[in-house]
Amino acid sequence: MTLTPQASRFTHDHLFLGAAHDENARRTLWVVALTFVMMIGEIAAGYITGSMALLADGFHMATHAGALGIAAAAYSFARRHANNSRFSFGTGKVGDLAGFASAVVLGLVSLGIAGESIVRLFQPTTVAFTEATIIAVVGLAVNVVSVLLLAGNDGHHGHHHDHSHDHGHHHHHDNNLRSAYIHVLADALTSVLAIAALLAGRYLGWVWLDPVIGIVGALVIAKWAYGLMRDSAAVLLDTTDEHVAAEIRELLESTDDVRISDLHVWQVGPQARAAIVSVVAAASVSADAVRERLAPVHELSHLTVEYRNV
Repeated sequence: MTLTPQASRFTHDHLFLGAAHDENARRTLWVVALTFVMMIGEIAAGYITGSMALLADGFHMATHAGALGIAAAAYSFARRHANNSRFSFGTGKVGDLAGFASAVVLGLVSLGIAGESIVRLFQPTTVAFTEATIIAVVGLAVNVVSVLLLAGNDGHHGHHHDHSHDHGHHHHHDNNLRSAYIHVLADALTSVLAIAALLAGRYLGWVWLDPVIGIVGALVIAKWAYGLMRDSAAVLLDTTDEHVAAEIRELLESTDDVRISDLHVWQVGPQARAAIVSVVAAASVSADAVRERLAPVHELSHLTVEYRNV
């Protein structure tokens, strides 16, 4: 007797991209285009007018355009290779890889801002307040539009699956979207701080405030970069999801007829978790019964049960 028909009932895909994946990709592409156009405009205007302020801001925006480009490319790669069998658990973590890379870029940007600010604190330079303020206001407008685009969908609303479990919504982040959001938010922050410092310098003569605020902005950006790097690295290194692990233990060991001998839980995509559970169970408890006990764990998208009967 062939087992093929029976076996086919238990097959499933490994598409853990998230229900909002395509929408997030489109929003990110719009932000990349907006940032790129602004960057080209500033660099061109800088060369035409001879303004170093415009050139500096244009090349600074180029770093963000590059990082946002990484985020957009990650969405495209994850979708294009979603069903590629070379990726054992799908491409759901490509976004976390892009998020980690973007966090590194953000960290380098914060170091650059801090270094330049410290130099200017001890070696003040002449600032063209009117020109620089106009640049900062235009940059802020672009960043506000970008923030609104990315904030329109936080990408935390489920994921595609073909498993028998129902999946819940426990606020697990799309680190790729988060990295893009932090980049434009960081740019918006620097624009707001720059406007405040420029106005104070122009009307109050507080030239020293510009580099001081630059240092403050660099520290805030560095903090955001660290948080993104920490969270995306945790996913890439398959750290245990303690919340899901605790829920599994509670459901399986609530009675004396099942004990867990080994447990591994890790993330395979936004809102998607995989688990390998090794249990020792009484003769009256079947492997299917163990699986049924774990049905309430909505985050589980891929479950392997190693069953030992005593």
